[in-house]
Amino acid sequence: MKGIAVLGSTGSIGLSTLDVIERHPDRFRAIALTAHRNVERMAEQCRRIKPSFAVMVDADAANRLRDALSDLDASPEVLSGAQALETVAVLPEVDYVMAAIVGAAGLMSSLAAARAGKRLLLANKEALVVAGAILMRAARDNDATLLPIDSEHNAIFQCLPARFNREISQSEDQYPGRGRNHAWENSGVERILLTASGGPFRDAPADSLATVTPEQACAHPNWSMGRKISVDSATMMNKGLEIIEACWLFATVPDRIQVVVHRQSVIHSMVQYNDGSVLAQLGNPDMRTPIAHALAWPERIPAGVEPLNLFEIARLDFESPAPEQFPCLRLAYRAAAESGTAPVVMNAANEVAVAAFLDRQIGFMDIASVVERSMDRLPAEPVDLSGLEQVLEVDRQARTVAKHCVSETVP
Repeated sequence: MKGIAVLGSTGSIGLSTLDVIERHPDRFRAIALTAHRNVERMAEQCRRIKPSFAVMVDADAANRLRDALSDLDASPEVLSGAQALETVAVLPEVDYVMAAIVGAAGLMSSLAAARAGKRLLLANKEALVVAGAILMRAARDNDATLLPIDSEHNAIFQCLPARFNREISQSEDQYPGRGRNHAWENSGVERILLTASGGPFRDAPADSLATVTPEQACAHPNWSMGRKISVDSATMMNKGLEIIEACWLFATVPDRIQVVVHRQSVIHSMVQYNDGSVLAQLGNPDMRTPIAHALAWPERIPAGVEPLNLFEIARLDFESPAPEQFPCLRLAYRAAAESGTAPVVMNAANEVAVAAFLDRQIGFMDIASVVERSMDRLPAEPVDLSGLEQVLEVDRQARTVAKHCVSETVP
């Protein structure tokens, strides 16, 4: 029986994680659930799952949750504040930590889990984008197991040799190195093919995107996701974040990662080898598959996902992303190449810009403009590996600069 802390249990990844856990009550138990302020959903989960701990980052929400659960004979201990996320991530009865908090807010708890030597199921790509060097070193130095939950990175993990993944996890020659460390040299791996659905605007003329509304941007054709992630998919910034994430997870450089638009979202990513082989992981677009894979790895367990019917799909399409439609992808490659603090600035500016777009302060294409101007004004610096102080300060500066850029953009 493995104890699990689900950080971000009320979001889409958290819901899928609990679905898989509940299918295997003999293997897994949710020890702790966390959320920001969704009291209604958290109260329902606490009644159903019966965790030992429930965390609400918002203090008022925590008080309301206590009231909502006051009739229970054995209610969970309700904690509040961001620090409580770290508290439950390092509990001795927690073996696995699902890091599913969106954005840079999930960084500290992910790092705490790595430092505590947990199996870290990483759905929060920003943790690696913002502090990849620090997080990967913490995982290596504390014998933590870091398994990717993003469907693309989980697919890559599955398509790589087991020996490759073991060597990478212990490697000190990680990105932003040459991308040709010992694991790459001895595995025959040539490059990673990172698939993307293309989002809702993959066929839209570039000159039509200026009038896109938040509702249109959040209407993803293949996946059900939160609003921020849906906008990132529409701009393809999510794929840009995944490029940087892949550089850290698989110790390579951005030039060895090619983005491939694949409309059906059936092939989740591929790995190309030097003998001409390309290995792909296929499955229906359902996050329970990578979640179940990471929970049970190296075993396999049922995830509740319908088997893939190739006869219904009938065809698989591939194309290159159009640069004029997706300027955020270009900016992400730039940040990955510059490395250092460049990804920190890019991520923070993007979070500010997306929030402004969802609040209808700026237009859809202004998102990339805000990110680019922020990156231009805050040049990349080497990352200080001694702690998070520098990263957090650059993140703060980038958000301030990005807000100025938003105000300059508003008519």
